[in-house]
Amino acid sequence: MNVIIADTFQQSLQQLTNNEQKAVKTTAFDLQINPAHPSFQMHRLERAKDAHFWSVRVNDDIRIILHKTDLSILLCYVNHHDAAYQWAMRRKIEQHPRTGAAQLVEIRERVEEVVIYQPSLVAAPTPAKPAIFRQQTRDSLLNYGVPTEWLDDVLAATDDNFLDVLLHLPQEASEALMELAIGGTPSKPIVDFQGDPFAHPDAQRRFRVLNNVEELERALEYPWEQWTVFLHPVQRQFVERGYNGPARVAGSAGTGKTVVALHRAVHLAKLHPNSQILLATFSPTLANALHHKLNRLIGNEPAIRERITIADMHELALDLAAEHGLKPQIIEPAALEQLLNELRQQHQLSYNLSFLSSEWASIVDAWNVQTWEAYRDVPRLGRKTRIGGKQREVLWAYFAEVRQALHERGLQTWSMLWYELAALYATIEQRPYDFAIIDEAQDLDVAELHFLAMLGNQRPDSLFFAGDQGQRIFQQPFSWKQVGVDIRGRSHTLTINYRTSHQIRSQADQLLPKSIADVDGNREERNHTISVFNGAPPQIVVSNTIAAEQQAIVEWLQERQREGIQAHEIGVFVRSAAELARAEATLQASGLPWQVLDQQLTAPSNATALATMHLAKGLEFRAVVVMACDDQVIPSQARLNSAADESDIGEIYTTERHLLYVACTRARDHLLVTGVAPASEFLDDLEL
Repeated sequence: MNVIIADTFQQSLQQLTNNEQKAVKTTAFDLQINPAHPSFQMHRLERAKDAHFWSVRVNDDIRIILHKTDLSILLCYVNHHDAAYQWAMRRKIEQHPRTGAAQLVEIRERVEEVVIYQPSLVAAPTPAKPAIFRQQTRDSLLNYGVPTEWLDDVLAATDDNFLDVLLHLPQEASEALMELAIGGTPSKPIVDFQGDPFAHPDAQRRFRVLNNVEELERALEYPWEQWTVFLHPVQRQFVERGYNGPARVAGSAGTGKTVVALHRAVHLAKLHPNSQILLATFSPTLANALHHKLNRLIGNEPAIRERITIADMHELALDLAAEHGLKPQIIEPAALEQLLNELRQQHQLSYNLSFLSSEWASIVDAWNVQTWEAYRDVPRLGRKTRIGGKQREVLWAYFAEVRQALHERGLQTWSMLWYELAALYATIEQRPYDFAIIDEAQDLDVAELHFLAMLGNQRPDSLFFAGDQGQRIFQQPFSWKQVGVDIRGRSHTLTINYRTSHQIRSQADQLLPKSIADVDGNREERNHTISVFNGAPPQIVVSNTIAAEQQAIVEWLQERQREGIQAHEIGVFVRSAAELARAEATLQASGLPWQVLDQQLTAPSNATALATMHLAKGLEFRAVVVMACDDQVIPSQARLNSAADESDIGEIYTTERHLLYVACTRARDHLLVTGVAPASEFLDDLEL
């Protein structure tokens, strides 16, 4: 007999106290081992519309709702006695007549309401709004998985109640209807499925068949949305597909790119039992998060875990260098800027330090330019400052001396180290990794991608990237194709958002264009992204003083606490370290425990997380405050003042928008954005 767990069971379990959860888990484990044991006090719910609903006694007050047949036991829901029974009375498990998927269907209760029209008391009725799906038929809606008893409600839905209707529908139906509502074409549905209804790809969104107690233990250990074993059917195809060259999955924040990357690493490890897999990202913070998620995913399979290396790119470079006896000394950014300025003064250059730093980072160092001829001919993508032949000669003499000075001092940049490693491995037949999966790939720099291109060497499935151009906050755009990584025809965009409510996502999307293309013409269409759940509208508050801003945030946080949101479920973000003290004073006034995050920390388990926007990547919270969004704070006036030319200004505005977008999309259910007048110009766009 199969034991199956529903997402509704996991979600309801998280609402109980710790002691209640322990008792429920003990009962669930016993059911897994022997569901027919006579000690279980099972009671059929005679009044339920679904004859297969049973209750199981956990203690005097807690009841598990089961759906029991000859073939399976499905853990559906758990709560206190009355609430559990009421839940079961309003639902049923059925196989959809068209798709064949098992669905948990909310029973449609129709209440006839008699309204007496009195002209003297009531104004003339306003014209009815048109139905959104008037072009659809009952038959077409069935194809999308709409339950039969909800067809009339869907056909009658208008702009006023559309989102309310979606809340009652299975996920595949709500996703398809959202896509239709924005003028898109939903993915082709799987209909007339002949196998086990719980094996239908749509059913696997909400039900998991558990093979042993270990799988049940993992399922009950983590909240459903954090249980990274789950894959949407659309995601699975990209995880398991074979590629004859480098491939990429893109998508806006919350669409599951990291989940795809994790599953891709495990899939390749299982498919190639002797292979070594690299799973890398750009920061220690995100690497730590990947460690935790991978452990959840593979649980007690150490043979797979030991063949997957997780590292941030800098850690990876140092580890590879150490394996070959190299001891690189990486120059710190401040020391490099000092060196650039010293040599600028010696050469009596008229160019300012900002231009020279940008030219070094974007051209000379990034592309490993080592000769005058290479500097003369290197493509100057995005560099608007015009430089004639004589000027280039003068500049090259300067940059050549910078390189020589670094060499004499035994110092390197990260780019130099990556090029050295690429040259080293090009002479060695054995590669350190057979396959590489890179998360947050939009922030790879030229030298890192050059190394990965060498590592992949155009082998099938060797390189897989996950990223979002709308979250690029560290690197200037450049041509991947020019570096040797051509993903054209193998780039796919995920469009279903699991993390962020429809209201927060759609408002944050106002910060970015509806379509973003990279330098090679690979386009990410963002206007077809849909969220799978609704939430409260984001709040944007511009105060006249810092004290007033603080008061508004404190009141908002207190309201979230009254709703049951815990301290560790809240994140607070500011643009830079300069605004941290302002945020600390606000959290002190709120009474919440809080902790400032640095590069090595993940979100605290018992306190509100406070961090700069650059550290927000990879984090998510039920409620988020993005504060101190003042004019000259974001976009950063200091960055704008340092711009070397017109193109730099445009790039700064772009990445500053991306920063605010990243911070806002860490929120799942609630978002508050604040500033002091005059506020950031970005808030005007966010409010549209």
